[in-house]
Amino acid sequence: MDKKRVTELAIIANNVRKNALTAVYNAASGHPGGSLSIADVLTLLYFEVMNVDPKNPKMENRDRFVLSKGHTAPALYGVLAERGFIPKEDVKTFRSIGSYLQGHPDMNKVPGVDMSTGSLGQGVSVAGGMALAAKLDNKDYRVYSILGDGELEEGQVWEQAMFAAHYKLDNFTIFVDNNGLQIDGDITKVMNPTPIDKKFEAFGWHVIVTDAHDFEKLLSAVEEAKATKGQPTAIIMKSTKGKNVSFMENNPAWHGAAPKEAEYNQAIAELDEIIKGLEASL
Repeated sequence: MDKKRVTELAIIANNVRKNALTAVYNAASGHPGGSLSIADVLTLLYFEVMNVDPKNPKMENRDRFVLSKGHTAPALYGVLAERGFIPKEDVKTFRSIGSYLQGHPDMNKVPGVDMSTGSLGQGVSVAGGMALAAKLDNKDYRVYSILGDGELEEGQVWEQAMFAAHYKLDNFTIFVDNNGLQIDGDITKVMNPTPIDKKFEAFGWHVIVTDAHDFEKLLSAVEEAKATKGQPTAIIMKSTKGKNVSFMENNPAWHGAAPKEAEYNQAIAELDEIIKGLEASL
């Protein structure tokens, strides 16, 4: 990936962050911290990696994506808006009565959403089932899923880890958003899931540890996952909760809190400044 493309993706990702914050601000509720930490990987998947078509969101051979940490729907809606699956102005209706963009993604209402998620552990389990279905049907689509590091405290996650390794689902890649924080604080103090990489390895997965905010490293990890045969791949992404908004970064208070007007304006201004710098480098 050349430098120009990296810069273009970074601009898109920061617009995804703006969309996510706009959604949460207008709803006066939602989950900004974890939405900001996954904006880069969502951008990479939807703009560089996955075979998807906004004009035909249900095409049979599309790659599947499941947001297992469904509470970070603002980021998913943000990237779907940038990619053209939904109108960008609709993100302002997030969590409004009558809106199709609810607090957790709904596969029956939102174009580009392959699974309704919310209850942690269930999304990644369904994603594993989708990957097995592809194998059984001799289809070549791939399945991707993002889950949180706090979500690893759900036993169901490890049931699917055993399942995916047993069935050798090498068409299945998960991304663990390893920002180290959950709603109650430091994951190692709430219910320590570390060492995350060694646990997935013990379950029979191919494991890659990388930087969640480096597009070249993320793409390299995805390409390595595609080349891996006989094993599913877990990409453990070291990320920053609240990425690119100074007062949100590494602050668990922003896990599930909406910014007030002044905070929202500051956050958008900070992101606009980053985007301006990136555009100037093109």
